[in-house]
Amino acid sequence: MSLAAHTPAPTAPAPPGGAPPAPRPPAGTAAWTAPLRWLRRHAVVLAGCAALGYLLLPNAVVLLFSFNKPAGRFNYAWHAFSTDAWTDPCGVAGLCGSLGLSLRIALLATLLATAFGTLAAFALARYRFRGKSTTNALIFLPMAMPEVVMGASLGTLFLNTRIGFGFVTILIAHVMFCLSFVVVAVKARIMSMDPRLEEAARDLYAGPVQTFWRVTLPLAAPGIAAGAMLSFALSFDDFIITQFNAGPSTVTFPMFVWGAAQRGVPVQVNVVGSAMFVLAVAVVLAGRLAASRRRAQERKAAAG
Repeated sequence: MSLAAHTPAPTAPAPPGGAPPAPRPPAGTAAWTAPLRWLRRHAVVLAGCAALGYLLLPNAVVLLFSFNKPAGRFNYAWHAFSTDAWTDPCGVAGLCGSLGLSLRIALLATLLATAFGTLAAFALARYRFRGKSTTNALIFLPMAMPEVVMGASLGTLFLNTRIGFGFVTILIAHVMFCLSFVVVAVKARIMSMDPRLEEAARDLYAGPVQTFWRVTLPLAAPGIAAGAMLSFALSFDDFIITQFNAGPSTVTFPMFVWGAAQRGVPVQVNVVGSAMFVLAVAVVLAGRLAASRRRAQERKAAAG
């Protein structure tokens, strides 16, 4: 038998530390591992952008078809580019009237729900009273309850008390279901506030009213603003509860769209929807810009 068959193959000398040398990656591996590392680092951001794009896709379609000139009654297929609907948004009978009614109801419901909800949130967050836990549980019922149940219940209540259906019944119904959202938003903000700031104001001889207006209310303002914006959006957009509590002459904008869908939705509906979306985005961006400027001024004042 040959002696070379039993001779071990020569190995590379071990480094001074005793550990074997690390294996080198094959040639060309870095060309495809770098993109994988980048995707791994930005996977959450990419998934969030994809989800946001999916949510905004219907708004983009509505905005696109607001410049359409349909050949028939239905604005479902692109025919020709036109700005006629933007230059004459009230060209459809009853559209601007229903839009004005929805805006009035939404504004009044927002004011009332924000005022009552803020007071209720302060009471639930700052005070102890009998039935507090039950009240906290009842606050979430309008948020968890289907709108059909709430709308039918309120409609039955108004019918049994012989209250005529119309503007007032819609307003009461909208305040009822917007109240819970305001309470939850404001209460979350109050619970996160630092109580030492109010104690410092009282230590500096500020009275209860002055402490509330100068310290407590500015700190709770973001939660109050969030609740108010949410209430306005929910009230303006609601259809189911409004349908149960509206009168024959009170047609809100969602009800107008639902009725127009049976005969063909006019392009002006897309115009109103696009305008409301752009206005909402502008308000949010303005708020973010104002907050950024305020933080920059605070950092500048602290540094100076």
